Amino acid sequence: MELAIDTSTEFASIALSNEGEMISELTWHSRQNHTVELMPNIIHLLDQAKLEAKSLGAIFVAKGPGSFNGLRVGVSTAKGLAFALDIPLVGISTLEVEAYPFAFTKMPICSIHTAGRGEIATAFYQQNDGWHCLEPERITTAEPLCQQIREKTIFCGEIPPSVVLELQQKLEDKAIIPDTTTRLRHASYLAALGWCYLKEGMKDEPASLQPIYLRQPPITQRKEKPLHK
Repeated sequence: MELAIDTSTEFASIALSNEGEMISELTWHSRQNHTVELMPNIIHLLDQAKLEAKSLGAIFVAKGPGSFNGLRVGVSTAKGLAFALDIPLVGISTLEVEAYPFAFTKMPICSIHTAGRGEIATAFYQQNDGWHCLEPERITTAEPLCQQIREKTIFCGEIPPSVVLELQQKLEDKAIIPDTTTRLRHASYLAALGWCYLKEGMKDEPASLQPIYLRQPPITQRKEKPLHK
């Protein structure tokens, strides 16, 4: 039995699975309440399935990019459970989790998240003789992203409306953008990916797994001292 945890953004999702096959899932709009909502919802999910934490055999966690607070809560909870239960831990990019539901199309898939300051975080994936990352996570803007698109591409993730509009205007029929509901992340896809990686022997050490921020959180940035008159 495995537990998948995704608190990357204001939308949180957790799932219980058996060898990657979903048993139950809970997805909700947490806003910034991950700290107080995550563990009670994990306990609720286990209770619903009539399971105890000691029944878990692995933990899968979305490691970002995403919000500082959400990632901190999700990753630290996953690390704590993996360490306490002495079970494998697998961290997976949030952008990869969002792309995976569209793997069946065999088309290039671009996951997008807002990165603040008018920028976006992106990554490219494709199912072609296996699941591949074509381009890892990076920060960019919509204009250079549009310039690199040469073929029909699926765009997914929590895409800002202004970026959706720009993609549609500049790329026209090259941009395939599913509706917002279809693009919503679900921990069941994290569970499926996590199990695939675990079967391949890929796992993380709880002590060394770190979230992917791409940009340093504001709390870690040095503030300029005011000039004295």
